[in-house]
Amino acid sequence: MTADSKNRRDFLHLTGAAFGAVGIACFAAPVINSLNPAKDTLALATTEVDLSTIPVGESKTVMWRGKPVFIKHRTTEQIEEARSVELAELPDKEEDKDRVKKEQWLVTIGICTHLGCVPTGQKTSDAHGEFGGWFCPCHGSHYDTSGRIRKGPAPKNLAVPPYEFVSDTVIKIG
Repeated sequence: MTADSKNRRDFLHLTGAAFGAVGIACFAAPVINSLNPAKDTLALATTEVDLSTIPVGESKTVMWRGKPVFIKHRTTEQIEEARSVELAELPDKEEDKDRVKKEQWLVTIGICTHLGCVPTGQKTSDAHGEFGGWFCPCHGSHYDTSGRIRKGPAPKNLAVPPYEFVSDTVIKIG
């Protein structure tokens, strides 16, 4: 074997390896990119809600990531009622102060933790259950004014989504 044919063989090996590496990169890039969230999902990642339109004692439902989020402007009586509950009475022990950032505003994901139904109680004409919060008519779960399970088959409290106050009257969920 001459030096010229060895150099040619080395060149062919390096060229083949380079083409193989480029081919793998061209195949892998779209596959890896397909694992990223879609643009429409990213658009729903956060939502801002103006709280100034919700009167005291009323609620509003907004959608976030395809889920209903209940926002309740609680009255002083509802706040006191939620704070007065003994933790020993609760199936899922969580204090009211740990579920809210500002005591008059309760923000929860409106999905029953039993089988994923949407509880009633957002409208004043709805059934609010025995504890004045929400009621899931499918299997009879009762939630209080802090979104905590008080009676029924649901194992957990209504979940609190990540949110923050952008201003005194606007929250950003997500």
